[in-house]
Amino acid sequence: MKKLFLLVMLCAPMTLMAQKFGHLDSQALIQSLPEAIKVQSELEAQGKIYENALKEMQDELQKKADDYDKQKSTMNDTKKAETENQLQEMYTKIQQTAQDNQQAFNKMQQEKLGPILQKVRNAIETVAKNGGYVYVMEKAAGQPLYVNETLSKDITAEVKAQLSKIK
Repeated sequence: MKKLFLLVMLCAPMTLMAQKFGHLDSQALIQSLPEAIKVQSELEAQGKIYENALKEMQDELQKKADDYDKQKSTMNDTKKAETENQLQEMYTKIQQTAQDNQQAFNKMQQEKLGPILQKVRNAIETVAKNGGYVYVMEKAAGQPLYVNETLSKDITAEVKAQLSKIK
């Protein structure tokens, strides 16, 4: 019995050392996908549309505010209050539009990038399972402070190959 216990104790560290670890750069993976590049272009285009619409609204507000500053000395109190109220309403509308645009943009981003990210996750999982990896770490974005290349394998290329099979 003691010999069996001793044998198990000696083999346990070897079993731990046999575990495989992997790392990858998921941003590089995503940026290499044609559909991700297309989605990024669509998102940038939509962002420009939102940005231009807000810029037009802000320019209009600035023009009206400048006109008000020039004419307020000749306005009666009622007209001043009415104009200030209009300017405040325009400002509030700009803020609301900016918030609505941000929410719409975030929703669009989730809808369009969600399937791509899931595809990448599935490819990573497939490669990890097929390769017998215990743990796969993110290498990019400053995640790990150190990766020992002899103990952890970069599986980015394998995941890219798996992604090309999924198409």
